[in-house]
Amino acid sequence: MNRVKRYQILCKLRDNNIHPVIELVYRSEFELLIAVLLSAQTSDIQVNKVTTSLFKVVNTPQDMLHLGVDGVKNYIKSIGLSNTKSKNIIETCRLLIDKYNGILPSNRVGLESLPGVGRKTANIILNVVFGWPTIAVDTHVFRFCNRSRFALGNTVLSVEKKLLSVVPKEFQRNCHQWLVLHGRHVCRAKQPNCRVCVIKDLCEFKEKKRFIL
Repeated sequence: MNRVKRYQILCKLRDNNIHPVIELVYRSEFELLIAVLLSAQTSDIQVNKVTTSLFKVVNTPQDMLHLGVDGVKNYIKSIGLSNTKSKNIIETCRLLIDKYNGILPSNRVGLESLPGVGRKTANIILNVVFGWPTIAVDTHVFRFCNRSRFALGNTVLSVEKKLLSVVPKEFQRNCHQWLVLHGRHVCRAKQPNCRVCVIKDLCEFKEKKRFIL
């Protein structure tokens, strides 16, 4: 895909959603971190269901630490990997208190030092909370980029690097949200909704015609 077509795609995604927002529900930086940690291999809808109850009871690192692993697990047991996530959340809270005075670190190294926080989670926090022009690549972004040929890559890291090299700076702040929302709601895995896609004339998905008819 060439530079002009990519620019046109980003313009259409921007015009279709000028102020994109993450679909996880949160009221503080800490709540967002916990929600993103819980979202691994779990839908945002399911995460929002459990955090609605969890955040009514605890919404600070100290309170979460007092709740303990078993207490956290009791609230999140309906989502995948609840055992591992409960342990990571408690250890993350402990580290936030002991090393960062209960405040989220504003850099990649600090964020990725927290248990359960990988590059994707760090990218989301840096982007949403601190305004960094990072582009997190999850399964939706990875699928869209390869299917549309917007940014080809065999791994999420290679796609991320490609995106950072081809997406103009003016779009980098919101690019992740545009792509993840498009991949989640339109360019779906099994049944892409090409008929209503705002970029269907620009997309280079070879099979799009059969999903338009």
